[in-house]
Amino acid sequence: MSEPTTQTLVMGAVAYAPKVVTIWEGFKAFFAQHGLSFDYVLYSNYERQVEAQFDGSIHLAWNSPLAWVRAHRIAASRGLDVQAIAMRDTDCDLRSVIVVKADSPLQQLADLRGKTLGVGAIDSPQATLIPLDHLRQAGLVGGRDFTVRRFDVLGGKHGDHIGGERDAARALMAGEVDACCLIDGNHLAFGLDGTLPSGSTRVLARTGLYDHCNFTTSPGAPAELIARFTSLLLAMRWDDPQVRPLLELEGLREWRVGRTSGYELLARGVDDEQFYSADGRILPADYRY
Repeated sequence: MSEPTTQTLVMGAVAYAPKVVTIWEGFKAFFAQHGLSFDYVLYSNYERQVEAQFDGSIHLAWNSPLAWVRAHRIAASRGLDVQAIAMRDTDCDLRSVIVVKADSPLQQLADLRGKTLGVGAIDSPQATLIPLDHLRQAGLVGGRDFTVRRFDVLGGKHGDHIGGERDAARALMAGEVDACCLIDGNHLAFGLDGTLPSGSTRVLARTGLYDHCNFTTSPGAPAELIARFTSLLLAMRWDDPQVRPLLELEGLREWRVGRTSGYELLARGVDDEQFYSADGRILPADYRY
């Protein structure tokens, strides 16, 4: 595959919903108006997007947290460098929750022994990997101390599609699982949309804080273009009528400088669940994306 020209900055994004095209067409127009030639390539899954970062196809990627972990591991194993240059304000300091029905006899994590836990897709940081790590730190291992029922929806999307979490929530209400794992924002959203009727659930436990998506540079990306992209991104303002619809679609009020300190829980969960190897190889034999 030919390497993108240095005149145009080429970004990868995963098409997890139709709005993705609207979002990046809008950003493309914004960057063009400010003198930056920008284009994007859509991928059906994060695994291929990360691999494209290492074959010269794209200069940077809008990566999930799990995609960041893989990109960082591949780069480190090859003596290369990738950087998290920017993220949304809404990507910082998130939590996941383990939820039970309001009238459940379960009162503490130890009560999950012998029970069934509903989780999201196999590759969901927020609804699978991080909550399972939280339980492991409390001495509870899935498949040994409790049964894990996985709700795999759209593998390769890394939980961006919330269908798996919604299915797990519905299974909780139907009595098919004893508890389920959700990102706290979806727990609230499901309460508002009726998936989890008001007052029907309570939180059994909360995970530690973690971060979500970031713009990840590819090895050897043109520094001048990356710097211009970052500068324009961080200069976007909520009160700009051209910019605000794009920010709303992408779920943020402001862009922030990227950080990597919020991925420690996920990295540990990736190792615990043997999802990626130390050099970024995909380990689960049943993973489909």
